[in-house]
Amino acid sequence: MRQPKLFTTIRDYSWSLFRQDALAGLTVALVALPLSIAIAIASGATPAQGLVTAIIGGFVISLTSGSRVQIGGPTGAFIVVVYSVIADHGYDGLVLATMMAGAILLVAGFFRAGRLIALVPEPVINGFTVGIAIIIAASQLKDFLGLDIANLPAEFIPKIMVLAKALPASNPFAVGVAMLALVLMVTLRKLAPRSPSLVIGVAAGSILAVAASLPVDTIASRFGELPAALPMPSMPEFSIAKAIELLPSALIIAFLAGVESLLSAIVADRMIEGHHRPNAEIMAQGYGNIASALFGGMPVTGAIARTATNIRAGGKTPVAGLVHALLILAIMLLAAQWAGMLALPALAAVLMLTAWNMSEPEKWREHLHLRWAEKALFFSTLVLTVLTDLTIAIGVGVAAGLALRLFNQSKSEKDWTPRNR
Repeated sequence: MRQPKLFTTIRDYSWSLFRQDALAGLTVALVALPLSIAIAIASGATPAQGLVTAIIGGFVISLTSGSRVQIGGPTGAFIVVVYSVIADHGYDGLVLATMMAGAILLVAGFFRAGRLIALVPEPVINGFTVGIAIIIAASQLKDFLGLDIANLPAEFIPKIMVLAKALPASNPFAVGVAMLALVLMVTLRKLAPRSPSLVIGVAAGSILAVAASLPVDTIASRFGELPAALPMPSMPEFSIAKAIELLPSALIIAFLAGVESLLSAIVADRMIEGHHRPNAEIMAQGYGNIASALFGGMPVTGAIARTATNIRAGGKTPVAGLVHALLILAIMLLAAQWAGMLALPALAAVLMLTAWNMSEPEKWREHLHLRWAEKALFFSTLVLTVLTDLTIAIGVGVAAGLALRLFNQSKSEKDWTPRNR
């Protein structure tokens, strides 16, 4: 079934449900605002492009989602591929690749490919998720430590070497702002799980930096003032040669958007005891990425952390996601000047915490106790993700995983003997 959940839930909608959805939407908006800005900066884009992605992509995904509570937006999983596409093809290339990925997802949803996620081996998904978390954490060390590095290498090993060499020149004020934000976020998450811990942490660090006139970078000092309006929609420049060149990146974006959104929907189902519509969800990612690209945004997908926040805050229907996107738009229109004062070390702390959560430390022991073949699959995908290219890591991991599955099936069939009757 490819009908959006909004069409189902709106039939018996009420003011009581709207109050719950509006409160949840407000909570998620406060979480999504600093996260969207931080992800955009880490991806090599601008803070404004991160906000546009959260507003347009988030709104369209909630409008068309196959899940009652899915929240869409830019996520950490895209940072590596987005950074790579921008570096190789410019931001215009990213916009075209995002639109192509949206078209691929629409075709996949139309042909009911939503359940194919079951064919992707779990060690592969876990391996590149942990690998991406490591890359995100490494990418934030520069701002977290306040290092003045003009050209930071994109490759992991050279990047770590440059960062290690510059470590003695760390800015103690930047480290202090980042640590204040990080400690507040971690503490509030434990003591007051319902509080907007990300917003409080970033705000506290930024207020300290501005009030004390500390020598740390802010959004405005590095990127200029945030725009107080959405850009007009426009089509990216298209040519067959450019589309062929961008096709591998578009396929990776489509794969990540599809896998992460379906994983998020599955997690949400467990939390609310519901059932999402996988093909509708895949098509929602297609619509969301095309819409985001039309407004010059980044790739977008269902976000597990924001979806879980929505559920814990009492969100019941896709209206909560619509409210979340509209509230971020209102902040952009009315408080862009204030958002420009956010300190970059505090935003780096947000992504450090995001990377830690993505790595799922509670599962580390489980990874070490996998069967030898699954363990090899997990660690090879992780290493390839960190040291080579995401395209190679996913391609090799999925191919090896499917081969392992076929081998196990053939082995079990060979060893099978009929029961005595």
